[in-house]
Amino acid sequence: MEQYDWPAEYAELTAADQRGQLPPEDLDRLAVAAFVLGHDDEVAGYRERAHAEHLARGDVLRAVRSAFWLGFHLQQHGELARAAGWRARIGRLVPDDNSELSGLLLMADAALLMNTGDPAAGLALFDRCIPLAVDPNTIALGTLGRGNCLGMLGRHAEALTALDEAMVTVTGSGVGPEVAGMAYCSVIDVCLRMYDVRRAQEWTQALTGWCDEQSGLVPYRGVCLVHRAQILQLRGAWSEAAGAAEDACRRLSPGAVGTAWYRLAEVERHRGRYAAAERAYQAAGSDGAEVQPGLSRLRAAQGNHGAAIAGLERALAEDPLSQNRPVLLAARVEVAIECGDRETARTAASELGEFARADSPYLQALAAYSEGAARIACGDPRGAIPALRRAWSLWQQLEMPYEGARTRLLVGRACRALGDVDAEQMEIDSARSVFERLGAVADLAALDQSDRTGGLSPRELEVLRLLATGATNRAVADQLFLSERTVARHVSNIFGKLGVASRAAATAYAYEHGLVAG
Repeated sequence: MEQYDWPAEYAELTAADQRGQLPPEDLDRLAVAAFVLGHDDEVAGYRERAHAEHLARGDVLRAVRSAFWLGFHLQQHGELARAAGWRARIGRLVPDDNSELSGLLLMADAALLMNTGDPAAGLALFDRCIPLAVDPNTIALGTLGRGNCLGMLGRHAEALTALDEAMVTVTGSGVGPEVAGMAYCSVIDVCLRMYDVRRAQEWTQALTGWCDEQSGLVPYRGVCLVHRAQILQLRGAWSEAAGAAEDACRRLSPGAVGTAWYRLAEVERHRGRYAAAERAYQAAGSDGAEVQPGLSRLRAAQGNHGAAIAGLERALAEDPLSQNRPVLLAARVEVAIECGDRETARTAASELGEFARADSPYLQALAAYSEGAARIACGDPRGAIPALRRAWSLWQQLEMPYEGARTRLLVGRACRALGDVDAEQMEIDSARSVFERLGAVADLAALDQSDRTGGLSPRELEVLRLLATGATNRAVADQLFLSERTVARHVSNIFGKLGVASRAAATAYAYEHGLVAG
């Protein structure tokens, strides 16, 4: 497909419009050009004028089509009341014997039902109107709406099949940029909500190619930019991801911008820019967006495990059926391990395993990683390695280098516990190389600290330093405001990580490695 010059089209038509009244067909073309170039505030005006001119010429069919696409544009921008008003107006114009235009009315009704939270009723209407559609735009629009309704109803496999069918039409010929751009962004959104990362990556790449064919196109808007930022982040392109998220923060309006701020916070946290991440999480929360599990992961990285646990427990209890639950559980596993709470880690990892659907390699990888981490924490490094190898293989397939590197660190930890120091070093070196390439400065700093401390957590270091003074478990518990049972668990973890079997050996290790004052 040759590149289409939208700036030239827009300039030519606006100049002609200034010289005299454009015919309605050209007003429709101008509305499309304005949309492509990001002049969204002009689109409705051009469509309204086209509708009125078609009516003045007695061309009811074209008048209805212009008004239908006006309603489509209004719905896309959340102006549902105005869209409903235009639906009512064209409803009086459609001849009873015109099946195509009757199908357009049904499609407008179906979209309104879907956008106002009634996907079951919307699905029924989409099923009725799709057979009446005659041009690629309305065929794609109807099939796409059907897929979205199925996704909202939790019928994931059927939804993805419908969306793939819609995209076959979109990637063919004859579909305009208003439908094509929305279709790409919509299918990526559904794929991400279903944790189908591979499909989301594929369609994001296709969207990029499509945008390159449209000269002057404003390629990503609002939520589409947030999705693009997420895909870029997952693939390790953190600088580009931050740019897309920042652009979304500028474009989205209050009440919707919170998701963009959250995505920016996640990128900044991954890059180790904790102050910037903190500001972005606060902006996301102020706009009403859920800031978990990201904020809890930041708190854990800052050493504030109490706040991390409280945030995760609140989010998990608030909506047990949330689609965000798998990533919340994954974070809960890691924070529990850092706090020495094996039972919580094991329980959360077990629940996460129930989400590991065959159609979602991402969820399978997340569950396998968490299972491996929990097994290591519970003293089963041999059992952890197969789960971690499975997770790493899936991260590789998904082209997610950061998660793959973190998994290799855990494999290295398991190898160390089994006495295979050569394998441990190879895993660590591989992970370090990826962290350096990505610019994961916080992970590199933690890796350097782990090399010096034997992989002990900050809390375990506190316990070790007190053990080295000869303190009993009871004394350590009193000093750190912990229970004796928790201290005993920390002591067991310390012995396992350092490869020692007694307090005396642990104390010697602490002095030899400069972990306590000599």
